[in-house]
Amino acid sequence: SAKSEKEPEKLVLFHERFFMTRQVPIGVLISGSGTNLQAIIDAIEAKKLDAKIHVVLSNRADAYGLVRAKNHGVPTEVLDHKRFPSREAFDQAMVDALRAREVELAVLAGFMRLLSPVFVSAYSNRIMNIHPALLPSFPGLHVQRKAIEHGVRFSGCTVHFVNEQCDEGPIIIQAVVPVFPDDTEESLSARILKQEHRIYPQAIQFYSEGRLRVEGRKVFVDGVAREENQVLVQPPLAR
Repeated sequence: SAKSEKEPEKLVLFHERFFMTRQVPIGVLISGSGTNLQAIIDAIEAKKLDAKIHVVLSNRADAYGLVRAKNHGVPTEVLDHKRFPSREAFDQAMVDALRAREVELAVLAGFMRLLSPVFVSAYSNRIMNIHPALLPSFPGLHVQRKAIEHGVRFSGCTVHFVNEQCDEGPIIIQAVVPVFPDDTEESLSARILKQEHRIYPQAIQFYSEGRLRVEGRKVFVDGVAREENQVLVQPPLAR
């Protein structure tokens, strides 16, 4: 395929430090409604996110996220995992599809399949995922229900780089929300989802500005102010 035109770079000032930003080419992987995809599209269109979606890739032809993408003129592609003889064969097809579109960063937005080493090694430290809990607590599925059943006072969401273990990769950014005694799985999920839509575009923006540095399990974000007085207490302390 023909090489895409190089996107212009610009300087952005953060806390007295300059960072080079560019329109990073991303591919978004979905399996369902695509609300985080919509948040990413909205952030790009509002010029709050320096990225360009080169393709929205789904393993389900009926995923509503495909409609969202088409409504904004974003290219889409469907790869049905059931048509492939193995997880590795399917993952290689996804890698080939992303590379054909010159995707640099793979963004999982409600993509309901575990990635094999075939995919992870092809895009090492260039795959992001969002999880509706404060990892490493409550990995896997139905995590809002697990948080309520466990009686935690706080939950939230996590954007992390993907490695070969489920929900185990280095953490980029987290948001915290309160959990109330009368919360249902639905009410807590809605509260967390609002924060997902805020932090996922921010994580991608950090990447586009070249501010993320992975060292072992830690992700360092350059140019972030240190605010040591950020404290959350639930229930609140008596005044």
